[in-house]
Amino acid sequence: MSLYSEINEQPERIKSLLVSQRKTVEQIASAIRKRDIQYVFLAARGTSDNAGRYANYLLGAMNGLPLALATPSLFTYYKQPPKLKNALVIGISQSGHSPDIVSVLEEGRRQNCLTLAITNEPESSLAQSADFVLDIQAGAEKAVAATKTYTTELMSIAMLSAVINGNKKYWNELEKVSGWIKSALKQDDFISQAAQRYRYMDQTIVLGRGFNYATAFEWALKLKELTYVKAEPYSSADFAHGPIAMVENGFPIMAVAPKGKVFDSMLQMLKRLRGDFSAELVVISNDKRALALAQMPLTIPSDVPEWLSPLVSILPAQLFAYHLTRAKGFNAEHPRSIHKVTKTK
Repeated sequence: MSLYSEINEQPERIKSLLVSQRKTVEQIASAIRKRDIQYVFLAARGTSDNAGRYANYLLGAMNGLPLALATPSLFTYYKQPPKLKNALVIGISQSGHSPDIVSVLEEGRRQNCLTLAITNEPESSLAQSADFVLDIQAGAEKAVAATKTYTTELMSIAMLSAVINGNKKYWNELEKVSGWIKSALKQDDFISQAAQRYRYMDQTIVLGRGFNYATAFEWALKLKELTYVKAEPYSSADFAHGPIAMVENGFPIMAVAPKGKVFDSMLQMLKRLRGDFSAELVVISNDKRALALAQMPLTIPSDVPEWLSPLVSILPAQLFAYHLTRAKGFNAEHPRSIHKVTKTK
């Protein structure tokens, strides 16, 4: 099994997850409603941390739940965990074997909080530390760079949010995600050819905002892991406050700008980058105005709602990172210096 095959597995994995874990999600949502949950305290690392960024926006926007991203070192090295009263404590880990993430859930249990593990390993130490386990059921992920575990983590979070919200409209939209992902993957040949244009790129900025702030971070991470490009993710709002000064003629900018509440602000930034700075733009969007500004436009289906766009927009980004890795002559299966499971404390 290769990175490329795992990228292409995602439509079926997402479809299966929606069916197989619905009852589990409903049980978790019921437990949350019975407790005086005031906020979410979430621990994760790497790709899973980017899934946590999505949860930050989604649980706030859809469920009115503030979310705090944990600082695990307070639990391990400093031995000074914060007070977690009335928190839902979530740990997200593909492997379920990161000691620092486990330590957060263990402390959450010690403080009588409701705890949830989102993992691909339901028998892992993380799962054993939780009241509830949401098995993302991505199957064995052999490639070092995570792809299908990321989208199934996002899907798990989206399923939980939709059930807590209770509006059947959201579940109906979830049922369309697999098809949207399959459609996004049809650009494979175009991306493979177009990525050649960037084979000498050694630095880039990746922009996103709102729900796709998470996508910017995950795209940048894949570029770092696989292509060794110095890729820095920014909110487009933060980027305007100083870092934009580094952009010069031909500077490559990656951007995720689907339709939604933050689209107009993203569009204005893209217009400025193209018009005032003559930047080189790679844009993922389902709006023709944003795509028209790009030297490399990457499309997602036009009817993808903003709250689910991170599950779809990351697919062209994954393919771009994979094909750019090959264009640069690197091995996508064995990126240097990193391993599948990283056990940080």
